[in-house]
Amino acid sequence: MKDTRFAKLVLFINALVPLTLLLWDVYHKRVGANPLEFATRTTGMLTLLFLIVSLAVTPARKITGLNWLIKFRRMLGLFAFFYGFLHLMTYIWFDRYFNLKSVPGDVASRPFIAVGMLAFFLMAPLAITSTDRMIKRLGGKTWNKLHKLAYAGAVAGVIHFWLLVKSDTRLPLTFGFVLLLLLGHRLFVKLYPPNSARPASLLPSK
Repeated sequence: MKDTRFAKLVLFINALVPLTLLLWDVYHKRVGANPLEFATRTTGMLTLLFLIVSLAVTPARKITGLNWLIKFRRMLGLFAFFYGFLHLMTYIWFDRYFNLKSVPGDVASRPFIAVGMLAFFLMAPLAITSTDRMIKRLGGKTWNKLHKLAYAGAVAGVIHFWLLVKSDTRLPLTFGFVLLLLLGHRLFVKLYPPNSARPASLLPSK
């Protein structure tokens, strides 16, 4: 796929659909007895979903050979940060009522919030450095090393979700299993790189 502009537009519109549906349900009061919990859970799950999908782009590209998939990774990652920001704002706005002085004490007393904050702040530098200008400024190698923080952010996000739900852990464990597969694939490729990635001296002679 040489021209991905239309596909990116479709992805952009569809990535906003969950937010539109959330706002629609909130407006029509279809969010149950606890709107705050509904909005918090929804934005949190969307954050994890987009983050996991963005991490799956590279393995999918390598397995399928569809190199154009890489062009969607940045947008997916930015939507993960966007929904993560909304997730944080539901806490700051509706839980803390913008009383920022109360946040440190609440974070210290509730570990799942501390882990969630860690996940968000691990994603923040990735969003800031996602532009082409920042890639050139940092250099490809440094940029790639920095963006490995996405895995740490995903791990923290899964732990945050797991600590939050307390009893029914099926969803966070599902996210954790998928993330484990992605990490396993990355480790496997590093330990057993394809022939094309090996030094010429290691390739068998004809």
